[in-house]
Amino acid sequence: MFIFYLLVFLLAIPGNLVVGFVVGSSRHVLSPSDLFLFNLALADQMLALTLPFSAVSILQGWIFGEFVCKLVSMILEINFYTSILFLVCISADRYMVVVHAATEGRGRSRGRLMQSWIAAGCVWMLGFVLSLPAFMYNTAYNLDNNSTKVQCGERYDISSATEWRFATRLLRHLLGFLLPLGTMMGFYSVTIARLVKTRGFRKQRAMRVIIAVVTAFLLCWCPYHLVTMMDTLVRHKLVESGCRRWHEIDQALMATQSLGLLNCCINPMLYAFVGEKFRSNLKRLLRRKGVMERESTSRSFSRSTSSTSNANNALT
Repeated sequence: MFIFYLLVFLLAIPGNLVVGFVVGSSRHVLSPSDLFLFNLALADQMLALTLPFSAVSILQGWIFGEFVCKLVSMILEINFYTSILFLVCISADRYMVVVHAATEGRGRSRGRLMQSWIAAGCVWMLGFVLSLPAFMYNTAYNLDNNSTKVQCGERYDISSATEWRFATRLLRHLLGFLLPLGTMMGFYSVTIARLVKTRGFRKQRAMRVIIAVVTAFLLCWCPYHLVTMMDTLVRHKLVESGCRRWHEIDQALMATQSLGLLNCCINPMLYAFVGEKFRSNLKRLLRRKGVMERESTSRSFSRSTSSTSNANNALT
């Protein structure tokens, strides 16, 4: 697990930095998808920055103190909610672009961009509010009275532990998975249905990107949420429990949480590197910095008789 956390950290940091740098360095007004993409990269970057703390704690226990424990736990919760909600925002924007492009045209840009800024602010505020229980109730504590190894995790008051744990789990299940998933599936179902009816290479590539996005989301987060739901049922004695069941759930939570962390590595590839507009902007930025100057010069003759079009949107 120590090596896994470090690998995710090393992959996520440069990937999301590149996404943020390219999107933020655009000379044009950001589109709604660009704005959500930038915020998604920022949320994933915040998550990636906490991974070294988790990696060290695996080897030596939690050695960073109680405040850092609360801060890291809060950042994890903020990412948990905001990343999924920004995916929903992107799916909504894809729906508006693909399904309503013919009726809205170019005149929608400024008004929708303002709405997107407001939506992004609401997502961050909601993520902050929903992460407050983690800041309040996560703390550094000894695993048992006979152990000197410290762990960072939830510690509720005994008199209200059941109620608080159930409430936070319910928020996680509903706002962190079920409702966003249902909303995404609704938007993407209508979007894909429209793309199926539309002939053209560009539209078909857009459909493949959408399918990849939904598949990656399900593969990364479904296992973790299913195991968490089972853990909730066991804790509230709604299903049969026992020492073996507890051990199996603990192992499954660790494995599926690690799988979920991969999402912060996959997002840059799915939402940026697959997109033609991002690749075009990245090449343009590298040429501006002189990194690709020789390549541009060597290929200038072969490209002199052809023309290209970069009208694709941020995710297609």
